[in-house]
Amino acid sequence: MISYDRLVLKTAVDYYISFDNAKVGSLQAAALVQALGAKASTGEILWINGSPTDNNATLFKQGAHAGLDGKVRVAAESDTAEWNPDNAKAWTARILPTLRGRTIVGVYAANDGTAGGAIAAMKAAGMPQVPVTGQDAETAALQRILVGDQYMTVYKAIRTEAETAATLANDLVRGKHPSAPATVDNGAGQVPSILLDPVTVTKDTIASTVVKDGFVTPSALCAGAYAEACKAAGIA
Repeated sequence: MISYDRLVLKTAVDYYISFDNAKVGSLQAAALVQALGAKASTGEILWINGSPTDNNATLFKQGAHAGLDGKVRVAAESDTAEWNPDNAKAWTARILPTLRGRTIVGVYAANDGTAGGAIAAMKAAGMPQVPVTGQDAETAALQRILVGDQYMTVYKAIRTEAETAATLANDLVRGKHPSAPATVDNGAGQVPSILLDPVTVTKDTIASTVVKDGFVTPSALCAGAYAEACKAAGIA
């Protein structure tokens, strides 16, 4: 049995293939600290995690806290049931009126969907743009990055993940049990694991990452209102 993308907990599995999900949170944290600069000491951030029932979300949160604790002040933090962007939007809309007089300088959002929800709520409240993190390199998020509504996302090369899993499955069918570079404890034992590297994507690196890999096409990314922003970012 191969546990693919998300780790099956408390059950015996033969291999686990995913991205280094704690590193996802670390990359988000590092990017947010860089984007905030001196503002990290003059204001506070909103913190929006993923679903509390998703083990990956737990790992994102761990990595983000390791990178942000002691470096930023958190005005409010919440988990997002089912990763639903509407839940993130509703929470942000509820929390903002309770923070009047306090300066929100950034948002840690665990993925692009929650980022989009938070951004929509902040726009509705008349807030200025602030750095917002994300993950998944969704086309809508990449477009938000191009126009400055979102600061970054994390790209996970899912084709590589799928091909790695397929190769491993073929090996297992043939009776081979290849070594793995890591192990992860899933509560039932140490699971041989292949953890792929996630990649930070900002406006300056969209062309050299997700576009170069064919994860998103320029025609989809640069449609309509985003044509000029793409041109400015060097995306044909």
